[in-house]
Amino acid sequence: MYRNLVTSLLEHERVRTTDAKAKGVRSLAEKMITLGKRGDLHARRRALRVIRRREVAAKVFDDLAERYRDRAGGYTRIVKLGIRPGDAAAMSIIELVESGEPAGRTAKAAEKTGKQAAKDKKDSAKTTKKTAKKKAEKAKAEKKPAKKTPKKKAAAKKDSETATKKKASTKKKATAKKKAVRKKKTD
Repeated sequence: MYRNLVTSLLEHERVRTTDAKAKGVRSLAEKMITLGKRGDLHARRRALRVIRRREVAAKVFDDLAERYRDRAGGYTRIVKLGIRPGDAAAMSIIELVESGEPAGRTAKAAEKTGKQAAKDKKDSAKTTKKTAKKKAEKAKAEKKPAKKTPKKKAAAKKDSETATKKKASTKKKATAKKKAVRKKKTD
């Protein structure tokens, strides 16, 4: 999984994933770029053990190695996005920094991730409201039975009276049968 993520990150230069995966991918990606800066055959072979596509490895050894030639490390950045609505996982974007930019985020990157974070936050709020509403309805249904209209009350009362009469008549019949059985036994 990490090999796939590193390959995608180096190919597209930006990947949206969970915080934990982003932190795991960061070290691998930075090692691959360091190997690319070294540029010898052994470094290329070591990089190909992790990177799944030769085209991406070529990009690392040609383009990215040149871009980061004067940089001593810190080739990636992780930008937190917020919580994913489906499973409440913390989401992030891991991306390669530009060669000349300072360690902080650029305005363009901050704007893009800010818009995405706002969208994710909005989706999360909607999901939370829906869930809260469903829970409230369920709790209401469990606590109080549905209100009955006067017609329904009368019908329910009649049904309960009928049920009581049936129970009483069945009880009388059962008692009569028991008495008959006892009488037979004694005779």
